[in-house]
Amino acid sequence: MEVARITTKGQITIPVEIRKKLNLKEGDKIIFLEQDGRIYFENAALLAFNRIQDAMAGEAQKAGYNSPEEMNELVKEIRKEIWEERYANND
Repeated sequence: MEVARITTKGQITIPVEIRKKLNLKEGDKIIFLEQDGRIYFENAALLAFNRIQDAMAGEAQKAGYNSPEEMNELVKEIRKEIWEERYANND
């Protein structure tokens, strides 16, 4: 159990162990959520990433990509195309 004190400005310092568990770093944003009458917070970026990942579940297979390696190759190809569009013809 970790304890934090609220300042006169309503601020708290999140204990180091909690920051590590939530992978929080300086400048990160947190989101406050309510569930079953309890308030909790999460790393906002991680929460958004996880929700996008859940929403996209199964889409790779629908598109014909059946392994992480195939998806990695697709990502490499797309990155290469973007790089070439931006930088290859900028002599």
